[in-house]
Amino acid sequence: MNLFRKIIFLVFISNVALITGCAAQKETGSSGSNIEARADHSNIETVHIGYQKFGTLNILKAEGNLDERLKDQGIAIEWIEFPAGPQLLEALNVGSIDFGHTGEAPPIFAQAAGAPIVYIANGPASPKGEAILVQKNSPIKSIEDLKGKKVVLNRGSNVHYLLVKAIQDAGLQLDDIEVTYLPPGDARIAFDRGDVDAWVIWDPFFASAEVELEARILRDGEGLVANREFLLAERTFAEVNDEIISIILEELDSVDQWVSENIGEAAAFLSPEVSIEAPILEKVLERREFGISRVTEEVLLDQQSIGDTFYNLDLIPSEINIYDAVIENK
Repeated sequence: MNLFRKIIFLVFISNVALITGCAAQKETGSSGSNIEARADHSNIETVHIGYQKFGTLNILKAEGNLDERLKDQGIAIEWIEFPAGPQLLEALNVGSIDFGHTGEAPPIFAQAAGAPIVYIANGPASPKGEAILVQKNSPIKSIEDLKGKKVVLNRGSNVHYLLVKAIQDAGLQLDDIEVTYLPPGDARIAFDRGDVDAWVIWDPFFASAEVELEARILRDGEGLVANREFLLAERTFAEVNDEIISIILEELDSVDQWVSENIGEAAAFLSPEVSIEAPILEKVLERREFGISRVTEEVLLDQQSIGDTFYNLDLIPSEINIYDAVIENK
């Protein structure tokens, strides 16, 4: 293995594990997980679901029907919030959660790190839900203008792939820009005070920056990336709990259908849950596509392409086979 590639990846994984440990402790009051106690996922009494600031699972949590439906079967849900996909999948890796959602890129990093993840389902492509932003009065007018500039993003997140594709499309290399890696909250601060020239970010942070900071879209994901939301599970949980997973997917699809037909009402409903003003959430929902389906061959091939790209750029330590993260007949 290339030594530089290995060092960079190990630093990334170590940082994610540290952040995840802090997040899990904050949400559950525990500094770790009892992996042995949860090794047998049959006859499960509690499903541990990881979610982020915004997404389909977040809507499902707020709506509450899944909790009631599983409660009727004697199963409780523990909802655990994470700042981003990489941290959520690290928690899945160490056994803190059974099921969760991320964008396209985090599962690639997780699989390369040996995490026992499996793809369950995905939403449709929503390329307008992430973008490269610059300040309102920035002299930067094109991706080519980013050469020599500072760009901030959350390493290993969906927008990592967006930046890669945008830079390649402009005829540049990643080495042509100075990339800083920060989680969304810290990245927003750096962007707002001018410490960086551009911010690569996803909704709802993207919409919030547009409205509150008057940030300008340099380029969104349209024509570059799919920007799908993925639902993933820990392998042993998925292998013996397809009935539970099917119920989760049914409820997610039902919620998605309602939101797509009632965007204004959904935004008002979610606003207190996620502490984001309803007009901002409306902007997010209006550029989001809806619908949940089990992963298909086409989607898996897109994920393989992302994995190959990250490997060729030395962002992951070894090549991955996306089908190693799939359960047959699921």
